Amino acid sequence: MNSGRLLLDYLKSKWPHYGLAVVLIAAANIIQSYYPRLLGDFTDHLQRGELTPPLIASYSLKLLAVGVLFGLLAGIGQYVVMRAGRYFEFVTRRKLFEHFTRLSESFYSKHGVGKMLSYVMNDVTAIRESISMGINQMTNAIILLVAAVIMMAASSIPVYLIAVCVAPLLVIPFLVVRFGPVIRKRSLTVQESLSKMTESAEEQFGGIRVTKKFAVEPIMVRRFGETVDRIRDNQLSLVRVSSLFQALIPFLGALSLVVTLAFGGYLTIAGHITLGNFVALTLYIRMMVNPLQQIGNVINTMQRSRASLERLNDLLSRRPDIRELEEARSVDLDRSAIRISGLTFTYPEAEKPSLRDIHLTVEPGQTIGIIGKTGSGKTTLAKLLLRVYDPPEKTIRIGGVDIRELTLESLRGQIAYVPQEGFLFSTTIRDNIAFYRRDSGLDQVERAAKQAQIYSNILDFPDKFETKLGERGVTLSGGQRQRTSLARGMIKNSPILLLDDSVSAVDAVTEKAIIETIRKERAGRTTILIAHRISALKHADIIVVMDEGRIIQRGTHAQLAAQPGIYAMLHAIQEEGNQYAEG
Repeated sequence: MNSGRLLLDYLKSKWPHYGLAVVLIAAANIIQSYYPRLLGDFTDHLQRGELTPPLIASYSLKLLAVGVLFGLLAGIGQYVVMRAGRYFEFVTRRKLFEHFTRLSESFYSKHGVGKMLSYVMNDVTAIRESISMGINQMTNAIILLVAAVIMMAASSIPVYLIAVCVAPLLVIPFLVVRFGPVIRKRSLTVQESLSKMTESAEEQFGGIRVTKKFAVEPIMVRRFGETVDRIRDNQLSLVRVSSLFQALIPFLGALSLVVTLAFGGYLTIAGHITLGNFVALTLYIRMMVNPLQQIGNVINTMQRSRASLERLNDLLSRRPDIRELEEARSVDLDRSAIRISGLTFTYPEAEKPSLRDIHLTVEPGQTIGIIGKTGSGKTTLAKLLLRVYDPPEKTIRIGGVDIRELTLESLRGQIAYVPQEGFLFSTTIRDNIAFYRRDSGLDQVERAAKQAQIYSNILDFPDKFETKLGERGVTLSGGQRQRTSLARGMIKNSPILLLDDSVSAVDAVTEKAIIETIRKERAGRTTILIAHRISALKHADIIVVMDEGRIIQRGTHAQLAAQPGIYAMLHAIQEEGNQYAEG
């Protein structure tokens, strides 16, 4: 993708605003270009002894008018540019967030939160600054340079004198060609380093409680310090180049001014030009130095922002692994069977399959239990049902339709998924439970909380359902977080409920109450229970046992407990543990 596409698309949409700003800034600088001419004429009148009080008043008013008009027009133009630049931040950050919501889980498994924050904060800010500074200063510079040259040419200053004085400034374009690519490359390295620092900081802040409990603060400080040191080294490398580039431009400007004073002064003494022309020429050359330095600043900033543009355009060019077909359709899953046939799945970049030749049918209204050792493929199966990853074509059907042919909203909107580690947001308990159904009344939220056996705990808080949770629900215990997440799934009241070890953090008594509630509330509706504890699955219509990605046993609890195999072994171990706990 063209590295400037994001910026060009935006500028096209806001061209009236930027067009107005350019006109205002240009007009301000054209007016400013009269300043040296007025001072030169004033000097000639002074030298010839022609000044009178009315003439002095006239020049004073003209200079005042130039100053007022310049300040007014330049100020309004700069305001328009800055406001439009802030709007760029708003629309781009919103666009980025929307893009993040569309990307697949595989993207987030490779990129940390800190890197995404760096995109949203550092890169967008860098581009916004280049827009505001670029349009403002570049318009200033170009118009002022052109106006200065025109005004000098229109005066009685000899052309050869103008050419000699301006000659040192002609080296600047060669500096731009030489330094531009180097600055851009080093700016990209700096932005990548900032992303890694943000990732490291986000990780350290998220794990600060673990750090303090293990008393390893010095190790974490040293680790973060190493990241900061890399940023310092990269930034110093960039500063060395950009500083040299920016220092050379004023030097050339000063050299041009020296030539003007020397050669122009000689011609003035010799009587070839008037003192007023010499003053005007000196002021025009001095006036040209500042815009040339501005051009250097703009080029420097734009090279840096180009690195950010490349990063953002690369991000926005990424397409989700999970995409809807153009002819994707919606299906009512309420009375739909789930049929899995010949499912073999390998994660991207993995060497061996996580699931092998899975065959499973879940009839409408059935409760299916799935159990197995850690890493046996249980959660992978849940992710495929939700199309977090795409299963092979025609291996999973719901209601007779390949789930790859369903819209994501139709599929995921009709499945209530409750993972083992349910994420809670930094808002109220009520908002967390009503996350999917934002219009739920308090009575519905309370009912879901009772179903998840978290209601009495919530009432113990001073603000009850309006209690605000800390980041990721840190205010709650592990079991409370899990049950709050379960309440979120229950209030959704979807045709299919998928619980992925969602009661692992609760005690046996609470687990039993939750399972009984699910049996009662979900009667006649499809429920899939993934668990490590057999006690959560005993009531299931059918239980499948997984090992190394395969289904190795299936049947009711009674059937499996009576058969030699993993299930009977797990049952015996857990029963022995329960007896020990009771004893």
